[in-house]
Amino acid sequence: MSLFPMFLKLTAKPCVVVGAGAIAESKIESLLNAEASVRVIAPEALPRVQAWAEAGEIVWEQRAYREGDLDGAFLCVAGTATAEVNRAVFHEASAKGVLCNAVDDPPFCDFYFPSIVKRGELQIAISTAGESPALAMRLRKELNAALPLDLGEWLMELGRLRREVTAVEPIGEPRKQLLHELASREVCGFAECPSRARAQQHMREHGFIAADASCESTSQKRDVGHPVVGGTE
Repeated sequence: MSLFPMFLKLTAKPCVVVGAGAIAESKIESLLNAEASVRVIAPEALPRVQAWAEAGEIVWEQRAYREGDLDGAFLCVAGTATAEVNRAVFHEASAKGVLCNAVDDPPFCDFYFPSIVKRGELQIAISTAGESPALAMRLRKELNAALPLDLGEWLMELGRLRREVTAVEPIGEPRKQLLHELASREVCGFAECPSRARAQQHMREHGFIAADASCESTSQKRDVGHPVVGGTE
């Protein structure tokens, strides 16, 4: 089995979770974090799930699953403690072209929930294709301990500088080389940031800005530099 790794935009997408206990709770939270439109179907629910429903963050239908509950869904999660129910959800999803994850039942999954390391907009997802979630969790802990806590802030500043460059310089090998160089340097919010100065020098040399011009920066003045090598333009 070969998996295709991707990051999916779920904002406002209709997602159904069947189950509201310990198995389903973390999946509901993941979907909420992705700003999905979440509908939960379960006779009973844990206190956190009830709180989300009371706050209007999810729609909770307090009843058992029945066929037809996936009408209009983009994806679904079968997270009950009963394998027969989870597989019934999966079979309905397959018939209707809805992506489905039957928790802890890999043969009945179209996708898996990876272990995530997150720093701001940076996300590193780890999957073992359902073979060993425990290994994925161990690797997540190791990566989480190894990455600087302010890496997300550094990425935010790097993104700002990238947008300053791409607003002026057209696509081409010189721009690509510059962006890769900047991704291996410290970047900060100061106007006199060495990386920003390097970008301005590059664009002057290639005639994309005048000799006395500079890139505008709206970033705040703080140093959050951490070099990271690699990545694409």
